[in-house]
Amino acid sequence: MVEHNTVILSDSARGIRAAVSLLRSGEQVAFPTETVYGLGADARNGRAVAGIFEAKKRPSFNPLIVHVADRSAAEELAEFSREAADLAAAFWPGPLTLVLPVRPGSGLSELVTAGLDTVGIRVPEHPLARQLIAAFGGPIAAPSANPSGSVSPTSAAHVLDGLRGRIAAVLDGGTCPVGVESTILGFGEEGPSLLRPGGIPGEAIAQAIGQDLIAPEAGPIIAPGQLSSHYATDASIRLNVATPEPDEIGIGFGHHSPGHEGLNLSPSGNLHEAAANLFAMLREADDLARKQNARRIAVAPIPQTGLGAAINDRLQRAAAPRD
Repeated sequence: MVEHNTVILSDSARGIRAAVSLLRSGEQVAFPTETVYGLGADARNGRAVAGIFEAKKRPSFNPLIVHVADRSAAEELAEFSREAADLAAAFWPGPLTLVLPVRPGSGLSELVTAGLDTVGIRVPEHPLARQLIAAFGGPIAAPSANPSGSVSPTSAAHVLDGLRGRIAAVLDGGTCPVGVESTILGFGEEGPSLLRPGGIPGEAIAQAIGQDLIAPEAGPIIAPGQLSSHYATDASIRLNVATPEPDEIGIGFGHHSPGHEGLNLSPSGNLHEAAANLFAMLREADDLARKQNARRIAVAPIPQTGLGAAINDRLQRAAAPRD
């Protein structure tokens, strides 16, 4: 592993030019999206993509999402069905990833797809991400910019906490507004299937297409974010806790669950606010647990509706038994 002097780049034209130069030279650059910070590399450069896996210590069987500038750029890389085209028209740019057949001659590194014949692809909404992709002029592979399995980053400081010295740069665009990763959809004979809940609620997608999403079949990993244990804190996590025990750090939700030392995903019970706060608050609770020798983190119940499905998905993976 090459030691890097990780630099912070501003959200200026100069910062974007520096980020593009690094990407074109095969380096890895973290950048903000509306969901979380991504760790970007040229999706057509196998050595650059390998650097993502090395920096994150990410299992090679876990595929990466490719970020592109627009629908036209996406169609150069993947084959769209009518359903996929309708969903792209409805939700792009935005936090929706579509898993589609790779187009022959796409030029994508096989490391991006983990050897599969499909690719996860999306058009981000964050203005700085869009400027970066447009200036780069090509597809950028970008999983979350954190060590594999740990809590996803929603600020440049979070990225540096996990990857300082392991990547070339961080393009600082402030705090990510959505705060949980993109929703991922696959496509089968019966219609779109929800592979990972995320920044667009499944109910909104079902309403747009006029049918319920299909539950994915059990099988091999075909999209990012399907590992059962992920987003791990150092402290273990207990879920759906109304009253934390004395040796637990409580994270609340709503006015009935205030949380430990003000740790509350949303005092008003707003799921959008809770999603935006999730990863940063898990980090804060984990820091408190270390300082206070607390046994674990206890999280209040979160409704399983709208963005609550994505929040609960991330919490369940964070609480899963560790390998």
